[in-house]
Amino acid sequence: MTGPDLYRKAKKFIPGGTQLLSKRPEMFLPELWPAYYSKARGVEVFDLDGRRYIDMSIMGVGACVLGYADPDVDQAVKVAIDRGVMSTLNAPEEVELAELLCELHPWAQMVRYGRSGGEAMSIAVRIARAHTKKDVIAFCGYHGWTDWYLAANLGDNEALDGHLMPGLSPAGVPRGLTGTALPFHYNKIEELKAIVSTHKNNIAAIVMEPQRDHAPAPGFLETVRDIARDIKAVLIFDEITTGFRMTNGGIHLLHGVNPDIAVFAKAMANGYPMAAVIGTEEVMQAAQSTFISSTNWTERVGPTAALATIRKYQRENVAAHLIEIGNMVIKGWQKVAAETNLNLRTDATIPSLAHFSLCYSDELVLTTLFTQEMLKRGYLAFHQFKPSFAHNAQHVHDYLRTMKDVFTLISDAMAQGKAANLLEGPQARRGFYRLT
Repeated sequence: MTGPDLYRKAKKFIPGGTQLLSKRPEMFLPELWPAYYSKARGVEVFDLDGRRYIDMSIMGVGACVLGYADPDVDQAVKVAIDRGVMSTLNAPEEVELAELLCELHPWAQMVRYGRSGGEAMSIAVRIARAHTKKDVIAFCGYHGWTDWYLAANLGDNEALDGHLMPGLSPAGVPRGLTGTALPFHYNKIEELKAIVSTHKNNIAAIVMEPQRDHAPAPGFLETVRDIARDIKAVLIFDEITTGFRMTNGGIHLLHGVNPDIAVFAKAMANGYPMAAVIGTEEVMQAAQSTFISSTNWTERVGPTAALATIRKYQRENVAAHLIEIGNMVIKGWQKVAAETNLNLRTDATIPSLAHFSLCYSDELVLTTLFTQEMLKRGYLAFHQFKPSFAHNAQHVHDYLRTMKDVFTLISDAMAQGKAANLLEGPQARRGFYRLT
């Protein structure tokens, strides 16, 4: 059975088709995206028919920072499996990992674990509310699927549209949470101050990514830090996406602004389920005043994979490699677009989270066509690129050469007004929506 055929079957059994919105084939190339893999190693992915692709897209949604099936991480995990991944007793690796995370982040003294980013953010918010005995969360950016976050859309269904992903529905979120999650935009300190002026005495936490699509304006992070301190709110940095992509730990280390809590997942364990909530002892001890507990948070594989990933990241100076490869791709996008007369914009400030836009009214048609034609040529390609340690200069060179051929095709089709005619299926979708 082909990937597209299996996905059609999946939609009969799995609401929404996939477990992760960002892996829906409709996001990439509806009806034609391979959808499933049989094996993956390095930057190579093989579909169910044995076709080989080079992944120049999102590398497991940013989780596989070392590359797929990294041999050092996998070997550590295999040893852990042979020794038993679950017991009545606790795995000592969780203490070792906690110590390492606190060494990387000297402002932090304590750590709790989860196994996914969304649940780790919920743990962090619960701890903040328990510590402050207050309810309201001021936030900017995207922070997952759970009730505390989607509550922002209870009063305004479009409140989250400016925070990475539009269309997130609060269906199933208790109406009683209305007004407990209040959004502000990154670098718009006046918006945060307006929230504080109205809710000063009931703000439990300020939640944000320290950096994403835009660099922090001078003094922005420092002012947020000061506001949180002044109103006795917990400052939570969501490092689920940014952590271990620009330095050994959270990107906030590069900005010199320390939160009270930082949350990690994705890249910290190179694709194995693992998440961590680190913080100051004063704040983290509040975890003992509320019930936060789960059987699977005690298994051995996650901490083992995280230790192996972080140590290799340090040993091989992976951050420098990701930055180099990311910058090569960004410059290549700009060069290829100029040579093919396409209006391309890339304003990513984090090279290891690169993305581009084709600045035309039919952009979705064009980016879908790009994905379609690159797929034919053996690439998983998208308008985003998340480099890994397994990517090298030759991969980038070959990708850009192929991209030039595809961009030439797109440019010529646009000149003739026939770009949409070249699509062999529907155009891609963006944001959250219900599958029929």
